[in-house]
Amino acid sequence: MGSFSIWHWLIVLLVVVLIFGTKKLRGMGSDLGGAVKGFKEGMREDEPKRDGQVIEGEVTSKTQTKDQSNTHV
Repeated sequence: MGSFSIWHWLIVLLVVVLIFGTKKLRGMGSDLGGAVKGFKEGMREDEPKRDGQVIEGEVTSKTQTKDQSNTHV
């Protein structure tokens, strides 16, 4: 795969443009760009807010739920 020269890739690009047309390729590119932008914004919204507070705690006992105790048969 890595042995393809720039001319091979230009020919492939030319064939793709001839098959799909520039208008359709431009539309697909803008759709893909919008999807990537939306994904990045969604990832940014899901990041936890870090306001400098530290929550400390200690586990005093471990309890098993009914589902966990019946898992080994």
